[in-house]
Amino acid sequence: MTITLAFDVYGTLIDTHGVISALEKHVGNRATEFSRVWREKQLEYSFRRGLMQNYANFAVCTGNALDYTCAYFKLALSIEEKEELIGVYKLLPAFADVNTGLARAKQAGFRMFAFSNGSAEAVELLLQNAGIADCFLGVVSVDEIKSYKPNPGVYSHFLRRADAVGAETWLISSNPFDVIGAVSFGMRAAWLKRSPEAIFDPWGIEPTLIADSLVSLIEQIGRK
Repeated sequence: MTITLAFDVYGTLIDTHGVISALEKHVGNRATEFSRVWREKQLEYSFRRGLMQNYANFAVCTGNALDYTCAYFKLALSIEEKEELIGVYKLLPAFADVNTGLARAKQAGFRMFAFSNGSAEAVELLLQNAGIADCFLGVVSVDEIKSYKPNPGVYSHFLRRADAVGAETWLISSNPFDVIGAVSFGMRAAWLKRSPEAIFDPWGIEPTLIADSLVSLIEQIGRK
């Protein structure tokens, strides 16, 4: 059977810290730390909403997380300034290795889907802006079932939407929680370790494989 690849988007294909340059005019040399807290709260809020079964889409989590981060840094931004930053978040760049990695995957004949906590519309806009939308057969969003990764129902939803079999499907993500969720569900999952300092959660659930670049990761899957 043909291998299906489920690509996480935020933090895996798209660099969520691409907003740093826009943040610098507001917080100066604290922009990197501001971006980190914003991203951590964005994920935390999605986890909490999933557990509470009180769903709001990822854009709401992103906006709420920005409000929190502004309060944390004691930064009073106007509504217009916040909207500007949210706008930048909608047009983040792809990582430098993404185009080559996706091209290798396409050459290998893999079926490729974007699989994200973001809404389908937001993800499609990101992928188009990054020039990689044509690489995918489609976008599968958690918004369709009103939950978030790593809920096992989300991974089951992906398999149904992609008409894929778990044994022939790989999740590709730089987010350990996502990799653990997929492996726990029964899929194979590759951890894209984008930073040498990144730590995989010590839960006793390991990635099927680990790579430090998308190109290397695709090559490893091809040898499996």
